[in-house]
Amino acid sequence: MDEAGLPLPLYHRVYLVLRQQVEEGRFDPAVKMPGEHEFAADFRVSRITVRRALEMLERDGLIRRKRGAGTYARAPGAAAPQRDNLRGLLENLLTMGLRTQVRLLEFDYVPATAEVAGLLGVVPGASVLRAVRVRSTEGVPFSHLTTWVPEDVGRRFGRDDMAEKPLLALLEQHERIARAEQTISAILADATVAPRLQVEIGAALLWVRRQVFNAEGRVIEAIDSLYRPDLYTYQIGLVRDGGLWSPQSADS
Repeated sequence: MDEAGLPLPLYHRVYLVLRQQVEEGRFDPAVKMPGEHEFAADFRVSRITVRRALEMLERDGLIRRKRGAGTYARAPGAAAPQRDNLRGLLENLLTMGLRTQVRLLEFDYVPATAEVAGLLGVVPGASVLRAVRVRSTEGVPFSHLTTWVPEDVGRRFGRDDMAEKPLLALLEQHERIARAEQTISAILADATVAPRLQVEIGAALLWVRRQVFNAEGRVIEAIDSLYRPDLYTYQIGLVRDGGLWSPQSADS
């Protein structure tokens, strides 16, 4: 395993690979897993690196280790992954908001940066609502959400409203939501986000940036969502169209 050019610590990269293998059922829970020496040879790393990765897996409840008995895989103790389908995107987002729990960390009006202004279609420095939330399922945090809303839209609801109801539900009380556009990529958890999502600094997260438009074509919400990939997945339906694969429409 080459260390050059990768931002994650070596032990964390080993941990991510082993975590994926455990979650995929590569290791029979009734059969002892390979030892530190074997893993070290497989990954071409030191035993200390492997030991630290295994300690993280044990902390996450994915393996059990007993002195003299070896290491055994076991089913994760975390909640089942949340799933979002790109078909019926807005409906799925609203449903997720109703079936999960949210903790509102920040709620304030701030000057729009150049980037946020571009997302919302306002002038830089304009007052916008910025809210930060952490969403959980069965007490386990799986998403970190930073939302920006134009001031005139945000003034229609308050902090308590946003702590109790999904934002889309609040927006729909006053706006007719027509569509959304989003970009999906990946990002590493920083020192602020990592403890909120209960992951290590530098852990890989799914990054989704979304703009929500009303019927007049105005952006009424922009949001950056960071998801734990072990607790959140995207499912995309595809159809064959003239030799190419295309996203399946919501009414297909």
